[in-house]
Amino acid sequence: MSRGPHIGRVDVSEPASISSGIAARYATAIFDIAKENNSVGKLESDTDDLAQALADSPDLRDMISSPVYPRQAQKDGILAVSSKMGLDKALHNALGLMAEKRRLFVLPHLVAQLREMIAVEKGEVTAEVTSATALSDAQASKLAETLKSSVGKDVKIKSTVDESLIGGLVVKVGSKMIDTSVRAKLNSLQNAMKEVG
Repeated sequence: MSRGPHIGRVDVSEPASISSGIAARYATAIFDIAKENNSVGKLESDTDDLAQALADSPDLRDMISSPVYPRQAQKDGILAVSSKMGLDKALHNALGLMAEKRRLFVLPHLVAQLREMIAVEKGEVTAEVTSATALSDAQASKLAETLKSSVGKDVKIKSTVDESLIGGLVVKVGSKMIDTSVRAKLNSLQNAMKEVG
């Protein structure tokens, strides 16, 4: 029995894994060159600057992801941004090549891959921390020290704010998650009350 063309669920993980795979190849090449040139520290600050530029500039995000920009315009644009930011030569050249190959759309994945490689090189792990209010520098530093004693590696804190937590923290390190938020405690209490009633 023929049902015609299948229209329905789309596997959205496939495009993400393709982007991640493309980004991984570029990230490996950039990282290897930085390591050979003893410039991993410079690459780390450049990667952070690039991530900040992507977060701050809707125009930059549009340029890297929109197919309406001609290839040469994308290349000229990204190289101008790179030059103005003073990015490492290997990163600069890779961005130009990515524009030529129409691969700039993977830039957010590239940033994530580079950060991961740099963290491994430095023996660091990243903890994703969500809190009801922004953490002060002192709180973030104390949390990093506490997590370091638990994990056994230096911990870099990546924090976000979610006011719906009411209070407390949600900390994710690798596959482990610790939820001490007031919202989680209220949900737990509500479930316990349902069981009693």
